[in-house]
Amino acid sequence: MVQIAFLGAARTVTGSCYLVTTSDAKILVDCGLFQGSDEADDQNRAPFPFDPTEIDALLLTHAHIDHSGMIPRLYKSGFRGPTIATHATADLCSIMLADSGYIQESEAEWTNRKRRRAGRKPIEPLYTQRDAEKCMSSFKGVDYDRPYEILSGIDARFVDAGHILGSASIELTVRDQRGDVRIAFSGDVGNTDQPIVRDPIPVGPSDFTLIESTYGDRDHVDEEGRASELERIIVETLDAGGNIVIPAFAVGRTQDILYEVHRLQREGRIPEFPIYIDSPLAISATEIYRRHPECFDRDMNELRAAGESPFDFPGVSYARRTEESIALNTVSGAMIVSASGMANAGRIKHHLKHNLWREESTILFVGFQAAGTLGRRLVDGAKTVTLFGEEIAVNARVETLPGFSAHADRKGLLNWLEHVEGLNRAFIVHGEESQSLAFADLVRSSLGIHADVPNSGDTVELGPDGSVSWVSGVERPVDERIRTVATLLDQLEARARVAKTLLADAPSSRLDRLETALRDALAALDHR
Repeated sequence: MVQIAFLGAARTVTGSCYLVTTSDAKILVDCGLFQGSDEADDQNRAPFPFDPTEIDALLLTHAHIDHSGMIPRLYKSGFRGPTIATHATADLCSIMLADSGYIQESEAEWTNRKRRRAGRKPIEPLYTQRDAEKCMSSFKGVDYDRPYEILSGIDARFVDAGHILGSASIELTVRDQRGDVRIAFSGDVGNTDQPIVRDPIPVGPSDFTLIESTYGDRDHVDEEGRASELERIIVETLDAGGNIVIPAFAVGRTQDILYEVHRLQREGRIPEFPIYIDSPLAISATEIYRRHPECFDRDMNELRAAGESPFDFPGVSYARRTEESIALNTVSGAMIVSASGMANAGRIKHHLKHNLWREESTILFVGFQAAGTLGRRLVDGAKTVTLFGEEIAVNARVETLPGFSAHADRKGLLNWLEHVEGLNRAFIVHGEESQSLAFADLVRSSLGIHADVPNSGDTVELGPDGSVSWVSGVERPVDERIRTVATLLDQLEARARVAKTLLADAPSSRLDRLETALRDALAALDHR
């Protein structure tokens, strides 16, 4: 018997967590925080839908908090099995989980000040920095491409997913008298031609796969198009005397941006100018990057062999102390890279406060912005936002460079899936509902593979003959589509009402995109 319960990142992007139950063991693949939505805190504080003391092992695809951020709470709740991850992922978790614990404590303290003034009982932090440090004792680092018997009758192999340093897709083989069941967990599949890390490596033959779909309905610009756009944004903003403010994930995007800026300067396409990395976590992560050249691609290793580093070049400064960060409030003509990547927490909110109102500045988003986050509101065209209790006008240019995303686009995801030999069934996960449904359609039409989009809480039983039985959750593709389309139509109607009030202030480029999208939507309805 092999069952998989989809406990997170099902029809949503965050909270990755999948429970694999066999006749003899219970294994988690990822244990991440929910982020972005109004319900995220309630979801994170809800009791685990399993007994943490019964989990025999945790397999971790990579260090991003939406995949790893609940491990301290899991350990605090009694989990004592091994947490198995690549060596680089274990090193990154040592700083990222501690940082998350600090944030949990800070947010609880801020919330409790308000609760006390209202005469309400205080809340406990989800976990503390100390809890995060304790859980690191469970981590066991492994090498890429080596099979490991993690429990009796259960083997795992970690394959480079090309997403961030240390990221992996995981091949899980459950041996049974009736036959082996082979399951591939994609983790987050990387974009090809990313700086620093290698391209994704295909997994071996698998009967079933869980594959992410963050960008399951769209394609990225190519590498040179990405570089040209970055060059344009830098030159135009510097000429205007403004700042380029980049909300960037401390792990992955920050290092990639430095690499690309360094390349543009080496090629003489942009001048030298001040670049500030304002994130203690990003600084620590960059130090860990230096320690793991086994994850680097050929171009990065050639730079190292030539004695160059994309992390240290003229103009780059690292702001670790608070007073160094505050000093950036008065700079102009600089690039400020700061966490968090979705602008929901951290020092980036201060830099947005001091730059959003400036017409000469540019706010540049280089990664996915989940629904409900401040970053998503800005990308969607908000005219004002509230920061630290103050309403701030959005006068700066807001630009996006999705080509910098660490996630594969739909072509990359489809290419990854095409290389999985012997595949019977794909479960589409880790994407907003519209992206997951669109990618499932693409998988069915392009590859002829049965693709399901599970709901959170669904459980399936997988057989060695490729059979699938839905233990909970009902497989009703037609009814599922009806519900989904009805929900999307309701959302379209609500957003249309809001959009009408903003049309007069919308820039021409946004009106063009909106017109195209609406014409496509009307055409789809006309062909109902």
